Amino acid sequence: MDHGFRKVVCATFDLKIGDVNANKLSILKVLWDERCQNADIVVFPELCLTGYTCADMFLRKELTDRALTALFEIAATTDDRVVVIGLPLRSEGKLFNCAAFLCNGKILAVIPKTYLPNYNEFYEKRWFSSSVDATVDTAEICGEEIPFGTDIILETSDGMRIGCEICEDLWVAEPPSGKLSYAGANIIVNPSASNELICKREYRRNLVAMQSARCNLAYVYASAGSGESTTDVVYSGHHIIAECGSVKAEDSSCFLSAAMITEGVIDIEKIENDQIKINSFKPEDIPFIRYIRVERKAYDTLPGYVNAYPFVPSDVSERKARCEEILNLQASGLATRLKKTGMKKAVIGISGGLDSTLALLVTREAFKLLDYPASNIIAITMPGFGTTKQTKTSADSLMELVGADARTIDITEACRLHMKDIGQPEGVYDVTYENIQARERTKILMNVANKEGGLVIGTGDLSELALGWCTYNGDHMSMYAVNVSVPKTLVRFVIETYAFEKATPEMKEVLLGVCNTIISPELLPPDENGNIRQSTEAAIGKYDLHDFFLYNYVRCGFSKEKIRELGYIAFPKLPKEQIDQTLETFIRRFRTNQFKRSCIPDGPKVGSVALSPRGDWRMPSDYEG
Repeated sequence: MDHGFRKVVCATFDLKIGDVNANKLSILKVLWDERCQNADIVVFPELCLTGYTCADMFLRKELTDRALTALFEIAATTDDRVVVIGLPLRSEGKLFNCAAFLCNGKILAVIPKTYLPNYNEFYEKRWFSSSVDATVDTAEICGEEIPFGTDIILETSDGMRIGCEICEDLWVAEPPSGKLSYAGANIIVNPSASNELICKREYRRNLVAMQSARCNLAYVYASAGSGESTTDVVYSGHHIIAECGSVKAEDSSCFLSAAMITEGVIDIEKIENDQIKINSFKPEDIPFIRYIRVERKAYDTLPGYVNAYPFVPSDVSERKARCEEILNLQASGLATRLKKTGMKKAVIGISGGLDSTLALLVTREAFKLLDYPASNIIAITMPGFGTTKQTKTSADSLMELVGADARTIDITEACRLHMKDIGQPEGVYDVTYENIQARERTKILMNVANKEGGLVIGTGDLSELALGWCTYNGDHMSMYAVNVSVPKTLVRFVIETYAFEKATPEMKEVLLGVCNTIISPELLPPDENGNIRQSTEAAIGKYDLHDFFLYNYVRCGFSKEKIRELGYIAFPKLPKEQIDQTLETFIRRFRTNQFKRSCIPDGPKVGSVALSPRGDWRMPSDYEG
């Protein structure tokens, strides 16, 4: 099965300025390097056949003629890989700075550069003409008429639609890649010769990543190496492979290394899904584009690394900032709702688990924003058949440390009475037994809120909502759900961040204890030692896996088969059978629980994945696909 993965390579070799034959041989050597053998695209730097720094030597016809001959000879050796090579090209009595597409033994197209830098150390207008000065749409190369112009996209039979811009084209206010993306390009290649200055590398990286995000595509940037370093300029061979804003691969920045190959795997299925979904940037008048079609085999190289925790930044400082931002968004949303409803009290159920703990912290921060006293937070712990001493102690401590109006309402007798009323045996631990408790707790919260004039704060998170792991009209319902778009894998880190950054030493200890508590609804009686009997992850699978599946299913739009393959790579230490079983559970539960998501309360969206039926996710409740 073709999952849409394509391997792209940026290649820099030991370039000899002006020695076309040596450069041709080096390019051929790179193409037969084992790292390039199963590549789908290989991109070389700007003017790599001659060297970018030839200066007035570009004006010598013998140099440009040798470059054309070398290009023709390289093209004759190519297989079904798309190879991009930079060279100078004479046409119409002008000289153009160009990139050539090669594949299957042919020169398929030649793209001229549009924006020519002519400032500081750059003097390109001294030698070259811009693409806007071209008056023909073909160029003669060794007796063949080759498509020529910036209005070209190379379309391969395996779904790649490749556009090209050259170096400075990216650095201007309206890069050509924008119009190419309007017309359907999903990959932009950029043969470049960008020299090094202090801080320029970071700027360049951000530029490439941002353009790939703005255009919703992959951007493959190959810059000239140290072989171009001469006179007053230094080059380092900066390679960047970005996809929709994320840098997938980058070179190691060794200034002394003239030869370097950087490999990356891009996902054209994900790119196309994003382009279909995020289409507001496309203008009414899409520019005319010539599509050059080429047949080739799809290698579908699977990535060597897949992020197992797409919701959780791996960098500690970035994770801390993300968690603080999420908490601020949650608190701000709640504060606005309280302000606009005129309510000065909140009612929240506290279990001693992760979700209710985060909801309590969010509520406290919202009250700080509004300058409301913490005592206006009515925090209620409602012990039932499954409540353990551990979680009850955590709940009591949190309510006290936050300064809330702490209340305890035991639900066991009310549940027993209701069981008697409907004929439910108390010793039968089925879904009715469990849901009676969940609905009793929600009933208490709603009625206390009515009595006190407060807002019931929902505690359920994004992962539970995706799986339908909530009791319909029980914990499923509230008046404002603050955790509704925070996945379970991130809830723990938000609490930990609060513990280390905002909490007192005493509260920090309690919060870290909550983070280390087994995830459980605590609806079944404790075991003989008084410990939590019921494990959510034992019942439905690890939340690490479910959040991974959720991101790739909703955010990326991937099939079950593709998600499975990615899961094997992301979680190499887990048995494949466990991944398979948990994935089946996720797909089944996600598809059959839309009816719960269709009537969820309002809540703040904080990330790129959300399941509100009023915003991000619309799905038939009876979907059978």
